[in-house]
Amino acid sequence: MFISPAHAQAPAGGGGGDPMSLTIMMVLMFVVLWFVMVRPQMKRAKEHKALVEALQKGDEVVAAGGVVGRVTKIADAYVTLEIAESTEIVVQRGAVQTVLPKGTIKSL
Repeated sequence: MFISPAHAQAPAGGGGGDPMSLTIMMVLMFVVLWFVMVRPQMKRAKEHKALVEALQKGDEVVAAGGVVGRVTKIADAYVTLEIAESTEIVVQRGAVQTVLPKGTIKSL
């Protein structure tokens, strides 16, 4: 009674918007997403691949899960790490996260 029913009205500026501006906005959002998320991730993956390929016997590394050890054997898909004297484990090459500076592990 006191309140009249609401009616849908067009915006004061005219129609529903320019389809070209919507397309430009979507492309701009994709470009920003690419530079903020996808590109840095690809760069990190490329660096990790180079690190894994450059592994050598005697390198001191940190594997997934925080395991620290010295590389004793390298196979195609696996690396053997000496984590303590006379204790070796086999991990996948991709599990190696970081190569430590020489002399970091003194207790082995």
